[in-house]
Amino acid sequence: MAVYALGDSVPDIDPAAYVHPQATVIGAVRIGPASTVWPQAVLRGDYGTISVGARTSIQDGAVIHCTAEHPTRIGDDCVIGHLAHLEGCTVEDAALVGTGSIVLHRAVVRTRALVGAGAVVAAGLEVPSGAMALGVPAKIRPDTVTPDQILPLAANYVVNADRYRTQLRRID
Repeated sequence: MAVYALGDSVPDIDPAAYVHPQATVIGAVRIGPASTVWPQAVLRGDYGTISVGARTSIQDGAVIHCTAEHPTRIGDDCVIGHLAHLEGCTVEDAALVGTGSIVLHRAVVRTRALVGAGAVVAAGLEVPSGAMALGVPAKIRPDTVTPDQILPLAANYVVNADRYRTQLRRID
């Protein structure tokens, strides 16, 4: 894996986390236990901080960034989908940010909320707990998400990390 210190900022990756060899982690980034960071994902804590809780999956090609004014915080048991971009926002516990979506500065995705694939959550928008944010710009559909829609997905990636940790091998 490509893990880089930037000046005095050194990533803090829990030993129980799995970071794929082709992921990149730079600077002030904290990754919690049993979380997973998949190929081509980039977590770049250069101007501010990024924190990822426990049992959270940052999937292939996701870009997680921050600013000096706006840290990026991702809670426990979250799924951040393939090619998603999070920038200076908060994603609370057990939330799902779908494939190819964008969540911008000061936006908050509350516990058990879902950002649909390709959605753009505008700066400062709040996605309430249990709601879906869909479209460009995202519109809120309240009270449509249940815990069983997100938590099993996050748990699958914890199990997948063990498989990769023990079975992944380069053959070229």
